[in-house]
Amino acid sequence: MERNIVIRLRHWVYVNETKFFGPGRYELLEGIQQTGSIAKAAKEMGLSYKKAWAMVDAMNTLGQKPYVVTQKGGSKGGGTILTETGKDVLTAYKKLNEKLLAVVEAERELLTLI
Repeated sequence: MERNIVIRLRHWVYVNETKFFGPGRYELLEGIQQTGSIAKAAKEMGLSYKKAWAMVDAMNTLGQKPYVVTQKGGSKGGGTILTETGKDVLTAYKKLNEKLLAVVEAERELLTLI
């Protein structure tokens, strides 16, 4: 009998025992980078703006440097951008995720024992 066995992996970065960065915040930063807007990124994720803003505020406060900066309105209406630190965190988290998934895939034969 064929069985569908899957390993799902989720990981978080903790700062001083506090869950700081994980898949949701990664997705939010990606959305902000793509849309230039916290509101649009939140909507695409199905989050309230308030929740998304709280996540951004936590990252900016607990991170060594801010990850996201907002720009006031003007002729183009303002917007939101990732700082270099925010971009670097996205890259580092993606690399970590790819490495962890590669380890899981390399050990796939262990699944036959289940």
